[in-house]
Amino acid sequence: MDRWFQRILGRLVRTGTLRVSTAPGRSFEVGDGTGEPIEISFKSSFTLLSVLANPELKLGESFMDGSFRVERGSIADFLDLVLSQVHNRPPFAVALLINGYHYVIRRLEQYNPRARAKRNVAHHYDLDGRLYSLFLDADKQYSCAYFERPDSTLDDAQLAKKRHVAAKLVMDRPGLSVLDIGSGWGGLGLYLAEVTGARVRGVTLSEEQLATATNRAAEKGLQPRVQFRLEDYRDVDGKFDRIISVGMFEHVGVSHYDQFFRKLRDLLDDNGVALVHAIGRSGPPTSTATFISKYIFPGGYIPALSEVLPAVQRSGLVVTDVEVLRLHYAETLKAWRERFLARREEVLRLYDERFLRMWEFYLASSEMAFRHRGLMVFQIQLARRQEAVPLTRDYIGPAEERLRLAERGQRAPFRLAGE
Repeated sequence: MDRWFQRILGRLVRTGTLRVSTAPGRSFEVGDGTGEPIEISFKSSFTLLSVLANPELKLGESFMDGSFRVERGSIADFLDLVLSQVHNRPPFAVALLINGYHYVIRRLEQYNPRARAKRNVAHHYDLDGRLYSLFLDADKQYSCAYFERPDSTLDDAQLAKKRHVAAKLVMDRPGLSVLDIGSGWGGLGLYLAEVTGARVRGVTLSEEQLATATNRAAEKGLQPRVQFRLEDYRDVDGKFDRIISVGMFEHVGVSHYDQFFRKLRDLLDDNGVALVHAIGRSGPPTSTATFISKYIFPGGYIPALSEVLPAVQRSGLVVTDVEVLRLHYAETLKAWRERFLARREEVLRLYDERFLRMWEFYLASSEMAFRHRGLMVFQIQLARRQEAVPLTRDYIGPAEERLRLAERGQRAPFRLAGE
C-alpha cells in the first residue's frame, strides 16, 4: 500500500522534499531531494486514502481533527509545495466526480434568499469580535489590501486600498451620497466621510459588524452623516451618487448576479459611479471549494469574469474600467496568517484547538490558492453613462495623491474651482 501511495504522491511532487509517514515506523520520501524538507504524517492509511480521493474537503478536515499533521514546516509550507506543482489536477477520478457534482448543483448551493443570506453571513462574521482584532489591521479591513510597495505594512496596504477605491469612485466634490454595500466594521464608509466629505449609508447583514460600525461613527462624531443599517442590499431604496461594494459580491450567489447589478443600476444616479471589488478566478467557472463552503463561507462563490460581465451587460450598466489585482490578496492572507498564529494563545482563550486549526488551514489554503490556483481580485468600475468618468485612467494617480494629502488634513481631495 505504501508503494502505491508513494507512486501517487510522487506524481504530484516532482521537486522539493516531502517526507510522509503513514503509520509508526512506515515512511517514504518523494520529490528530488532539494530544498528544506517538509514532513507530514497520517494517522492511518485510510486517512491518506480519503485525502487523496477528496483533497478539497478531507485534507482540511484531517488537519482539523489531528489525523493529518505537519511535523516539520507548516501547513502553508506543505500547501505551497504541493499546489505549486499539481496544476489543478486531482489524483483520482473520484475527485473529478465530486468536483463535477458540486459544479452541477452550485446554483442550489448558492441560492441566497434574504433569510439564508443573513444566516450565511452570521456563520462567519458574527463570531467573537475579539477574534478579528487579533489579526486584522487597526481599521479591521477584512478584504484584499493594496500593496503599493513590497515593504508596505498591512496597515499601510489597507489604507492604500481605501485610497485606491476612493480614487476610482471619482470623489470630485463634497457631499456626494455613497452607498456602501457590505460595509463590514465601517472602516471604508468612515474613511469616505472623513476624507472626502461624503454622506454614507452602509448596509450589512452582520449584527456584530453593525454594532461596531455604529459605535465607531458615534465616537468620531460622524452621525448622522454616516449611517449603518442592518439591511439586505435588495431592500435599499433611494438614489446615490456613488456605490461601493468591497468583499461582498462573493456572497451574492451566481443565481443572483442579474438581480444584484439591476439593483445597482436602479440605485445609481444618472451621473453616478459604482465600483465592485471582489475575489474572482482567472480560469473558467467552477464550484466553491468544499472545505470553504462547509466550514467558512456557506453560500459563497468565487466567480469567473465570464460569469460576471454578462450580468452587467444585461443590467444596462456600462463597464468603464476593469483592474485585476493578482498577488495582493496572497500577501494580505500571509500577513493575516502570521498575525493569527503569533497570537494563538489568545485565539485558544476564545475558541478551541480544532477551531484554531480550521482557521489556520483556511488562511493558508486561501493564500496558496491566490499564489497557485488562479484566484485574483477584480475591481469593476460601472456607470449608467460613459461620460460619468474621465476619458483615460490618468486621473487615478493624482486623485490618490490628493486623498493622501487630505488624510493628513493638508487639502481637499477634490479639485476646487480654479485649481
